[in-house]
Amino acid sequence: MVPRGELGVEVGDAAVPGLQKKMIRMARQKNKLAIIATQMMESMITSPIPTRAEVSDVANGVLDGTDAVMLSAETAAGQYPVETIAAMDRICTEAEKEAETSFMSQYTVKKHFERVDETVAMSAMFTASHVNVKAIAALTQSGSTTLWMSRMNTDVPIYALTPEVETRRKLTLFRGVYPVNFKTTTSDREQLLIEAEDELRRRGAVREGDLILLTYGESIGKTGGTNTMKIVRVGDHKK
Repeated sequence: MVPRGELGVEVGDAAVPGLQKKMIRMARQKNKLAIIATQMMESMITSPIPTRAEVSDVANGVLDGTDAVMLSAETAAGQYPVETIAAMDRICTEAEKEAETSFMSQYTVKKHFERVDETVAMSAMFTASHVNVKAIAALTQSGSTTLWMSRMNTDVPIYALTPEVETRRKLTLFRGVYPVNFKTTTSDREQLLIEAEDELRRRGAVREGDLILLTYGESIGKTGGTNTMKIVRVGDHKK
């Protein structure tokens, strides 16, 4: 959390912007979520439109790499809560279009991965940045794989397919990740992947002929068991 109000009191207002950037950078390097809070759209407590400074403030937070931006008084006690949320959504969406895509934002070829699932996540993001895949489908229980994926700046949407309610709630904060309620009764791996593909088609994320990158574990339903990456072309299983 980047609590700018408290930071301003402790270190002075002039130091807050630099600290905000540093804290976001450190959070991403440590695979932690970053949330910016306090006075992001302060004028909208009493005004239906934000100031240009507030627009820039929110946009710069997105460009810095934050996972989420947080409102407080604007929606808790303000006169225009709906308009505030709509304005912030609009600003974030536009800022994300300008965000620089870079797979190597923190990882280098010399980085040593301690876990197999982290290795698969990073391999998936490297592949997605070099192959024209339309979507990433991560079959996950805990959400760890998608957290690592979300640390990379790419324009490929990440769909986290999980039956776990708590995991989906947590995933809503991961940047670029879309949690999907995905329940299946099959224990057959190939059938599971077909169902995952069908789910993305149903949501309009992909269509016939598109490439999807899937990550999953050989032991279906096991937490921390992601050990496989696969690229499939939509519709091939029907041929």
